[in-house]
Amino acid sequence: MKVQRIAVLTGGGDAPGLNAVLRAVTRTAILQEGWEVLGIRHGFEGLLSNEEGDIIPLTWERVAGLLPRGGTILGAASHSNDQLFTIGEGGEVIVSEEAKQCVRDRLAALGVNALIIIGGDGTMTMGQQFYEAGIPLVGVPKTIDNDLPVTELTFGFDSALDEATDALDRLHTTAESHNRVMIVEVMGRNSGWIALHAGVAGSADVILIPEIPFTISKICEKIEERRQRGRNFSIIVVAEGAAPLEGAQLYKEYLGQVSLGGIGHWVGQQIAEQCGVQTRTVVLGHLQRGGSPSAFDRILATLFGASAVRLIAKGKFGYLTALQCGDIVSIPIKDAVGMQKKVPIDGKLVQTARGLGISFGA
Repeated sequence: MKVQRIAVLTGGGDAPGLNAVLRAVTRTAILQEGWEVLGIRHGFEGLLSNEEGDIIPLTWERVAGLLPRGGTILGAASHSNDQLFTIGEGGEVIVSEEAKQCVRDRLAALGVNALIIIGGDGTMTMGQQFYEAGIPLVGVPKTIDNDLPVTELTFGFDSALDEATDALDRLHTTAESHNRVMIVEVMGRNSGWIALHAGVAGSADVILIPEIPFTISKICEKIEERRQRGRNFSIIVVAEGAAPLEGAQLYKEYLGQVSLGGIGHWVGQQIAEQCGVQTRTVVLGHLQRGGSPSAFDRILATLFGASAVRLIAKGKFGYLTALQCGDIVSIPIKDAVGMQKKVPIDGKLVQTARGLGISFGA
């Protein structure tokens, strides 16, 4: 197949480094292959809307200056059109036949020969279904949670980690000044990579992650141990998806929307009541998604974007880029969906944290 024009979209939530991928895709496609590049706004929704403003040309000039810029100039879409997508019993997105035909027709009308999708598990799950429906596409993995199993790291994770670590550094001084227990809630729905790495890098005393159910009594033991050594403050970092041993993940509802969260405040309240100490809770939330990407994420995003263009040039559709053993490789998209990379509870970093005296509340 002779490629003359490609398109690219960003799905799911935003992450630092998305614009760096768009820049790398555009420059590599134009300079090395002589292709035209179109940007699809708002993920797959932009291909389904038939709105003229949802398709923008990505030229050399349009992507100039994007490398340090956070977010995505194409807009992110973490929702779906209920008439075109349904949610299966396991929570997976099921693409309707109508959506598949609509995307095929739209790409054909645009003269697009191949599509690059940038996103996490949800985006790749949809992408695999579109690929099986005959749409030539390749993927670029993205999630700040770093929970995609086929790649050692995803861009956005390092930037989110820097933000969380900086917060822990800042909270140490106020916690020590007021003899308080400070709880920092970070992102991490089903995997605790951000919490674990930030907790070790930011010298936390307790790290709570989804992979290790915790008890308040064990946390209180750690706080009391520190008090016995004259350390009248403690720092606790908790992933939003962490859960107590005899409990479940916490969800909150606002304006009819239900989302994961609230575990940080719950832990703070329980510690105050059971340990008799003052607590304060900070929820970092979307601060971890925003801002300029780190140098590492800029480089990784650039490598991924350029590699995606090369996959198209080779006709290697149905694959995504990945980082393995320090090298950029290609993996079938089907091998990247339906699974999550979780923190190994007997892994080196968990062992190291325990050896440093960090408690996991278990």
